[in-house]
Amino acid sequence: MAMERWSPFRELEELRRHFEDIFGRPSLAAMWRHLPIRERGWVPSIEVFEKEDKYVVKAELPGMKEEDIDVSVVGDTLTIKGERKAESEVKEEDYYCCERSYGSFFRSMALPSNADVKKVEASYEDGVLEVSLPKVAEVKPKKISVSAKKKEKASSKKQGKANK
Repeated sequence: MAMERWSPFRELEELRRHFEDIFGRPSLAAMWRHLPIRERGWVPSIEVFEKEDKYVVKAELPGMKEEDIDVSVVGDTLTIKGERKAESEVKEEDYYCCERSYGSFFRSMALPSNADVKKVEASYEDGVLEVSLPKVAEVKPKKISVSAKKKEKASSKKQGKANK
């Protein structure tokens, strides 16, 4: 018997087909895939990486204005949300083209437990939002020295009694 490499995507596709066989209609995920981009809405691409002293989240928000972006932290969750309003119009003598793209979006992600949410900073430049989350200073164990109490020698006690 030959061993077959496990493919989670193949199993998900099989599960989708079973769902369609049982219920006689495509699953929500399959329907979502076939919707035009305009119907699905827009979600910005996000990149998350760790540096020695902080975590960095970068979101691509082309054409957006700073005032249309909202960054918040509630508990251990970072949320980036906003509304994109983009319009391009070309008017020429024998040509006219107008395209509009708009809609709200949000992205949320759980933060690591050592992210200092009180010192979060965000900057926006050239269509890229950068959120910086410093790491909490590591709590280092405090070394406690142990001192032993010395017992008085029995002989010194006897001498003290003899002197009295």
